[in-house]
This record gives sequence, C-alpha cells and structure tokens, in this order.
Amino acid sequence: MSEVFAEPTTTAFVVIPALNEARAIRAVVIDALAYCRNVIVVDDGSSDGTTAAIADLPVETLRHEQPLGKARALQDGFRRALERGASGVLTMDGDGQHAGADLPRLLAAAARYPDHIVIGARLLERDAQPGKNRFGNEQADFWVSWACGQRIVDSQSGQRYYPRAALELAIAMKQEGFVFESAILIEAAHRGLRTLSVPIAASYAEDRRASHFKPFRDVAKITRMIAWRLVRSGFAPRNYWRAHSQPALIFNPDN
Repeated sequence: MSEVFAEPTTTAFVVIPALNEARAIRAVVIDALAYCRNVIVVDDGSSDGTTAAIADLPVETLRHEQPLGKARALQDGFRRALERGASGVLTMDGDGQHAGADLPRLLAAAARYPDHIVIGARLLERDAQPGKNRFGNEQADFWVSWACGQRIVDSQSGQRYYPRAALELAIAMKQEGFVFESAILIEAAHRGLRTLSVPIAASYAEDRRASHFKPFRDVAKITRMIAWRLVRSGFAPRNYWRAHSQPALIFNPDN
C-alpha cells in the first residue's frame, strides 16, 4: 500500500457513504486503501449485503439500521474521522464512479490552497457522463455559484476534500439528501472558505446501479433552497457579479 499523505502534520481520512452498493463497494474500498490507510465506510441502511462485502478489509464501518440519507451518512463519517484525529476528509461515492488515483491529486490541491474545499470536477471525458446528469449539474452550478459569490465547477461531484473547518461546519448543519453537499459549499463561502476544482474523469460502467441522484428532482430541491437564501439576502447582486464575471478556480496538479 502506498501512503500518499506524507506530510507529518496532515492526517487525512477517506469517507465513503454507501447505500446498496454490494456490487461495487469492495473494489471502491480496495482502490481507496491503495492510497490511504484511513478509510471509513458509512452503510446507510443497505439491504443488499454492502457491509458484508467489505467485512474482511481493514476499514472502519459505521452502519445505520435504516436509510437516513446521504447527508446523515456524511455527517456521521465526518464526526468519526474528527474523533480519530483527522485534519481533513476526502470523500468518494460508493458506486465506483471515482478513482482512488485522484485522491492524492485532490490532496495536492489542498496543500497548494489551504483552507479550501477541493472538488474533483468531472471535466475529463465529459462525453461519458449521462446527458441528463450533465444538464442537471450545470443548472445546479449556476445557482450554487451565485449563492457562493464564486464560480463553482461541478458542485454536485461527490469526490471532494474538506479541511477541518469545513467538516466542523458540516456536522452542525441541518440539511437532507443531495442538498447537503451544495449547502456545505454555500455556508463555507459565507465564512470565507473558498472552493476550487481539480479535473477528474468519472467512470460510468454499463452495469452500474441506477444513480441515487435524480437530476430534475434533486436540482429542483437545490434551487428552492438557494432561491430562499437569495431572497433573504436581497438576491446578493455582488455575488452574482463575482460568480459570472470571474473565472472558476481550477488547479491541475499534473501541470
């Protein structure tokens, strides 16, 4: 196993939320372990043997007796990582979409830009992404960028790096489902924590399970959440100007 988190002051954990991922979760965890020894899987009430599929692997597994949603799974994983001394958390989805090889690239971006949330943005091989998902992501990016006052690229990606300050903020938040990950970016921006993106490619296997993310339903929820915030803030015209007049912050560690 290669330990890529070499800086002595850095203790990074990988948190993987999973719901009915028995088909893919073992390969995902083994891939993550190749780059980080600290892996926490949060089984959100799976009924297909997700936990059993990784029972022999050297990871910590937290299990909900019934599905509580991705927000709660992430919060519980973040909380446990902090209890174990994490200085930051990398996240991956449990369906095999993300590559473990991108974890050190996200960490390199975090080292270059301290106190930033780092998004693994699906900018490479974009044609492989289902069209409806790409459309939904673009719509969400528009609203999230406006609320953050910064152009955000791929605000719906589940592969990220969260510094400790963002983790502590996320644990205290009250959000549900896929709205939660957008809300983290917005709340962090209001507290001076900016976001940057690292280009990645995502894998979409033909036999993958149907995505838990429903583009039209979930983007509508995200839009309603942000619209209410914008109404309360007088539509934040300065945020709108910054989000649409300034380029996104994108860092490619390979260049």
